[in-house]
Amino acid sequence: MSHAVVVGVDGSAQSAAAAEWAAYQAHRSGMALRMIHAGGAEPELSAAPVDQTQSLPRAVLALRGHLVEVLPGLDVSCEHVPGSPVHALIAAGEREGQLVLGSRGLGGLTGLAVGSVALRAAAHAACPVILVRAGADGQGGAPGDVVVGVDSSRPGAEVLAFAFEKAAERGANLRVLESRDLPAGGYVTAAPLDPPEITAALAAAALVRLQDTLTPWQKKFPEVSVEAEVTGWPAGKALVEASRSASLVVVGRRTPRNRPAVPGLGTVAHAVLHHTHGPVAVVPHD
Repeated sequence: MSHAVVVGVDGSAQSAAAAEWAAYQAHRSGMALRMIHAGGAEPELSAAPVDQTQSLPRAVLALRGHLVEVLPGLDVSCEHVPGSPVHALIAAGEREGQLVLGSRGLGGLTGLAVGSVALRAAAHAACPVILVRAGADGQGGAPGDVVVGVDSSRPGAEVLAFAFEKAAERGANLRVLESRDLPAGGYVTAAPLDPPEITAALAAAALVRLQDTLTPWQKKFPEVSVEAEVTGWPAGKALVEASRSASLVVVGRRTPRNRPAVPGLGTVAHAVLHHTHGPVAVVPHD
């Protein structure tokens, strides 16, 4: 069971936004906040105890003080972990079950929505990775739906579980979106229906399948209000548009059983990460 929310910090505005988001998440959930400043060379061995604060940037220490002040009672720790930032952050996140990162850090290039550390963590971590942009809507304790994209033909249980849990924690509505090919001209058929009627019938059937997929989860989380929607838009476009009013968007990252060592983000996750208007959670699943 997770006891802390882990967030990577490096002194940038992006990581400060991520830390604030993670702090509110920890406060709502009754968990601790663990701030990780990763990178740099391994320290020399010494018999004397090491003062962690000497390895932390002043901006990181100031951020910790700010979070303790605005969220009284929140248990906040801050530590420096040497070595590869990606490996250190992933390891810390996997121990607690989730990892929060700024979408770009101090090393990010202007014009890139998501930095290399964030992308690599989202593509490799065995736990959910939440990416937060500075200035994006839905940070901290802001209200808004939790939005999740699914494919009812092969839904990821881990993705739905995460989305329902976050909606329950926030007291938020859960909006479930599925993208389907619904051609405006309909399909050629011998049935006495006009093309628009055929398209409407296809959408209705797809919605029934999606609702059937969600039924067991609604029974498990009866406190969560769920809105299911089938759209003819491409999945990435639909989720980016939904992110305008969402507190969190959840997307899956499929990990092939026969190639577990070959991670990667699909086109939908890439589109959402680079164009979202709010925080995005990437959840690995079979």
